[in-house]
Amino acid sequence: MKTLVLGGSRFVGKALVSILVSKGYELTLFTRGNRPVPNNVESINGDRNSDQGLKELQGRSFDVIVDISGRTLEQTQNILSITGRPKYRFLYVSSAGVYSNSIYLPIDEEHTIDLNSRHIGKAETERWLIEENIPFTSFRPTYIYGPGNYNSIERWFFDRITHDRPVPIPGNGSWVTQLGHVNDLADAMSRSLEFETAINRIYNCSGKKGVTFLGLAEVAAKVCGKQRHQLNYQFFDPSNLDPKARKSFPLRIGHFLTTINRIESELNWRPKYTLEHGLLDSYSNDYLISPSINPDFSFDETLIGS
Repeated sequence: MKTLVLGGSRFVGKALVSILVSKGYELTLFTRGNRPVPNNVESINGDRNSDQGLKELQGRSFDVIVDISGRTLEQTQNILSITGRPKYRFLYVSSAGVYSNSIYLPIDEEHTIDLNSRHIGKAETERWLIEENIPFTSFRPTYIYGPGNYNSIERWFFDRITHDRPVPIPGNGSWVTQLGHVNDLADAMSRSLEFETAINRIYNCSGKKGVTFLGLAEVAAKVCGKQRHQLNYQFFDPSNLDPKARKSFPLRIGHFLTTINRIESELNWRPKYTLEHGLLDSYSNDYLISPSINPDFSFDETLIGS
């Protein structure tokens, strides 16, 4: 099938493109960068936020459109105004960040949307796809991690552990969060194209289990070759921080756990990576290859003191 991938040269896109190539999809990547792409994959450089950039797609049509880089409804509408609707499916990477806070966990796909979420554009896009009757499948991961991650999640912990720095932990470290490996997400996305039941469905997609902040730090230390007694945890009061800001601490401060029962049952899919396996993959195949140079620890001082 002729497939357009918007944002296919790094992280999620790179992992997904590798799978789609192996399955024989005819791929066209539309990106702003100049990173290398696999052989037999067409690459178009352009800016989706520019009218001039979108002209590169004029006159093209596709069976599948995969939107990895979209954040707003307007961005998706602009693409489809040029290419028209995909003949088979529109795959969309949304975010579990669209959900409002809840006293009940884990959160399922029917949970209410936080209208003030910084990801609200993704929820608006999903709603528009439904209203326009465009066959789509959307994925709402919690935190995606793995080699090539450009969001400072596992690297934030690795930096402090490998540089023998204190590791700031909010509260007593018992809040539960949830990570999902990039290869698991890519596998689920490609797999959804093989299921008619996935049409017009939204799926939470992440690791099976949650982990406490303290537990995450300990697993990260283990893959870095550190023993638990070698770590210096510094617990801090997060009450003056925006729980969702992620400026000083890389995860939202509070419980953040979704259920993946729907995607498991409807797509017969299971995440392959445990947290330890996934963090070891990040550490061995990313961090050790490209370690942080002079990482910035200045925010730590505002949390735990100098």
